[in-house]
Amino acid sequence: MSSRANANTKQPIQDDRSNSSSEYRSDDDYAWIPWYCSLEGNEFFAEVDDQYVQDGFNLTGLGQQVIFYDCALDMILDVESSDNILEDEQQEMVENDAETLYGLIHARYILTNRGLHAMLQKYHNCDFGICPRVLCKGHPLLPIGISDTLNEESVKLYCAKCGNIYNSKYSRHDHVDGAFFGTTFPSLFFLTFPELMPQGSKDKFQPKVFGFKVSKNAYSKSLEAKKKQSASSYERKK
Repeated sequence: MSSRANANTKQPIQDDRSNSSSEYRSDDDYAWIPWYCSLEGNEFFAEVDDQYVQDGFNLTGLGQQVIFYDCALDMILDVESSDNILEDEQQEMVENDAETLYGLIHARYILTNRGLHAMLQKYHNCDFGICPRVLCKGHPLLPIGISDTLNEESVKLYCAKCGNIYNSKYSRHDHVDGAFFGTTFPSLFFLTFPELMPQGSKDKFQPKVFGFKVSKNAYSKSLEAKKKQSASSYERKK
C-alpha cells in the first residue's frame, strides 16, 4: 500500500460523474497517476490517460471488484469532495482500492491503440527488462499475466524470441498482480506491431565433451552401461 500527501496547489476541473461543488485536480506535478507509476516496483505500468479513466464506459463492471469504488476513482483522478470524509482506517482501504482499480483499468487501457503505443515506447526502452536466456542475446521482454483474475499470480515476463515466460529478477515485482496486464496483451502487442515479432530462436545449447557433440541417446546409453556395471559388481561380491 502506498500513500501520498495531498498537493498544495489545485485547480478546479469539470467532472461529469459527480454533482459535488468542491472538486479539484492537482497540478500535473502532483497528479496521482504519474506519481503512482513512478514508484519503485511500478515500472511496468503505463500512465493511463485521464480521459480514458473519466469515460464510464471503459470502467464497466469494475465497481463490483472494488469496495470503495467511487472514492478510489476520485483519488486516481485527483478529485477532492467534501462529501467523502473518511476515517484513517477507511482512508487506507481507499488507497489500496485505488491501486487495485488503477491496475484493472490499466489492463484494459493497454489493449487500446493509445495504450499499446505507450507500452511500445517502454518496450523500446527495455523498461520491462531483457530475456535472461543467454541465447536470446538480450531480447526485450513484455509483461504478461498468467491469469486475468485478481490475486492468483504476480506479473510475469514474456520473451517472444524463445517463447518462454519468466519471473522478474526483482522481488519488488512479486506484489504486482498479473491481472493488471492480463493474458491478452503480449499477443495483441505483436499483432499490432508485427514488424517487432522476432523469428523463433534457432540457437540451442549443444552439449560437448572435449569438443565433440554429445548425441541425444548418449545419456541413456551411459545409464544402461552404469546399471550393468553395478549389477556385475553386485554379482562378484556375492
